[in-house]
Amino acid sequence: MGAFTCKNHKLGERTSVAPASTALCGFLWTMGNAREIVSRLDPEHFHVSMFALGPPDPRISARQNTRLIQLGARRQTVKILHEFLWGSHDLLFYLKASPASRWYLSLRKNWSDRRTTVGTMESQADFRNEPSLSAEAIRLWEQTVLRCDYLFSNSAAVQKNLQSQYGKRSEIIPTGVDTSYFTPDWERPRNGRPRVLFAGSLRAFKQPQILVDAAAQFSAADFTEQLRDEYRMADIFFFPSCWEGSPKVILEAAACGAPVLIRNSYSAETVVHRETGFQAASDSQLFSYLKLLLENPELRMELGRNGRKHSEKYDWDLIATQWERTFVGLVQQQGSRLAS
Repeated sequence: MGAFTCKNHKLGERTSVAPASTALCGFLWTMGNAREIVSRLDPEHFHVSMFALGPPDPRISARQNTRLIQLGARRQTVKILHEFLWGSHDLLFYLKASPASRWYLSLRKNWSDRRTTVGTMESQADFRNEPSLSAEAIRLWEQTVLRCDYLFSNSAAVQKNLQSQYGKRSEIIPTGVDTSYFTPDWERPRNGRPRVLFAGSLRAFKQPQILVDAAAQFSAADFTEQLRDEYRMADIFFFPSCWEGSPKVILEAAACGAPVLIRNSYSAETVVHRETGFQAASDSQLFSYLKLLLENPELRMELGRNGRKHSEKYDWDLIATQWERTFVGLVQQQGSRLAS
């Protein structure tokens, strides 16, 4: 048996998965993406262990071949590290930057630990160009995620950036979207004023001030910052962030039928320029495309329908299947190494 781990900061849960038929156990250490992957893994082939800080996702707790491990408010690092070191697992997946991960990766070499570690990249790797990230946080990431046996990026641009910044190779598995949950409402009444939606934190690289500037320039439109129902009510999804990987919110908005307006600085494959939305090269171009969309409801509808269709290529069911194949392949490789 083996393990792979991650922390879900939104749900307060840590998870682990494993293919039962191949005696693989794994722990996931991530945010929302972990629950989407784990909930779709075939329980006949994957056993899942999850550290829980609070009530887990009902889909996870109801899943067969799933073990939930309760963590207390204190000494979490000790308990997680103990599981990393002595838990019966083959694969440690979705490893994130944490003290437990750093200790484990430092100690594992002392007793020829051959279990496979898998890290994921979901943002650009030029962290030192982002002032909101501390030097300590960057070092922790370099000592943990970057030291994994295998790395997976969620877009070609992220893959290329990781290679250029650190000389590290990675495979690509995209971030997904639940297209059965995020759905358009094509029959909704037309908004009296166009609704422009922004979703994101108030961190500097998200550039929320651009939303304020846009609202001032286009006073005939309403600008909001909420989610699923707002996606469905929005006429335009406006995302001026300048430092991203492949943001999940733009997929969610597209799945709900909103044309998406972003920057081209991170080459998001989930937005096809002039087909599902626009990728702008500057603030002025953002506002130019926004003006075009505000003045053309037929164009908004066309791009929105194209975006919905494009988002279906990233449905979590398809992405989870890619991860299943990857896990099985990694375990087979591990078996070959141990046999040699």
